[in-house]
Amino acid sequence: MQHRLAYGTGYLEVNIPEKNLLGVLEAGVAKADTFGITNNSAMIRHALDNPIGSLTIKEIAMRKQARRAVIIVNDITRPTPYKWMLPPLLASVEAAGITPANIKLIIALGIHRPHTPEENRRIFGEEICSRYEVLNHDCDHDLHSAGRLSNGWDLLINRHVAEADLLISTGVVELHYFAGWSGGRKSILPGVAARSLIEANHRMMDNPKACLGNYKDNPVNDLMLEAARTVGLDFILNVVTAGKEQIVFAAAGDLYQAWMEAVKFAEASNIVTIARAADVVIAACGGFPKDINVYQSQKALDAAVQAVKPGGTIIWVAECSEGMGEETFAKWITAAQCPEDIEKRFFTRFELGGHKAFAICRILKNADIIMVSALPEDTVKAMFITPCADIKEALIMAQQKHGENMTVLIMPQAPRLAVRLSGAE
Repeated sequence: MQHRLAYGTGYLEVNIPEKNLLGVLEAGVAKADTFGITNNSAMIRHALDNPIGSLTIKEIAMRKQARRAVIIVNDITRPTPYKWMLPPLLASVEAAGITPANIKLIIALGIHRPHTPEENRRIFGEEICSRYEVLNHDCDHDLHSAGRLSNGWDLLINRHVAEADLLISTGVVELHYFAGWSGGRKSILPGVAARSLIEANHRMMDNPKACLGNYKDNPVNDLMLEAARTVGLDFILNVVTAGKEQIVFAAAGDLYQAWMEAVKFAEASNIVTIARAADVVIAACGGFPKDINVYQSQKALDAAVQAVKPGGTIIWVAECSEGMGEETFAKWITAAQCPEDIEKRFFTRFELGGHKAFAICRILKNADIIMVSALPEDTVKAMFITPCADIKEALIMAQQKHGENMTVLIMPQAPRLAVRLSGAE
């Protein structure tokens, strides 16, 4: 049976005999059905007017006698439908008696590079950028302690966030490879936290519970949630999207309850249950820009490993036209002589960026990886992965290992999925 897989701006075709194919795993089509509302603007307004587990923004502002508001917004790496979200949200804040001069938008950069003014205008709109102050978070400067977490860490965050009378966050809820899901509490940690705190939190990704789609007993998620509560995040507005321009669900209100409603909605289309794992999983990213480099393409592996048998094979389909994609990540790969070198470095000399190299190495503990890409063979081999320029050749290699009766699952857009075995807790 012939299947097309997006690869860069084009496609690759793969033929899998029917006797070998267990199935094609794809995300469900989530329909916008928030209380029967399908219009983006109406959906946002309904969420703001009917907050979950919370008073409205106006009621919170009046109770706190708030005069200064901060709204935390996503950066350019997190496509967010702000042309629909921000106007009604800002109108709600102004309706609470807070003037535009006292409203700041803080960009939750984590450790990412700052936005340019042009990027801000493109993301948030010319009118918003001229009416309100829009500031980049700096994880190394202008920080303030919001107290201590239960593990003793000093909760250093953006000063403007710490000093706000009314604190609101925005975000998109989608799968995350070690926090479980994005959105909600993630706007505080790592969004507007100090570099040292972000690093400490990311180190916790080695815990088996810190994995794709999991929020139960996930230490990374738990600490993020504690940080948001400690800071005093008053209100959130989160959405689930089907592409940047289509909102399929919106929830506002309490930082946990509203976020969980969005997570539950997303789970219905992004969690796929299978009867059994496969010998071979073909995991594609969905094409450009999701497979623009190795750093971004790595996300496909976290879904694939959930669907492959222990000791199985993942065929990773990612063009990676821009190479490795991140300097520290590439440095860790180049310096390692074996996967254990990366693992040791993760625990002894942790650096943000290097955690992606660790993420690949932990996949290699469970399965072999064959990579179909445009990368030089030496680059792929440096990751302890078998390079292959052709997907047909990759299947032949897998068959040599697993035999003619090998079972195969195909994941055309693996980063959009988390996989569960039926009957598994």
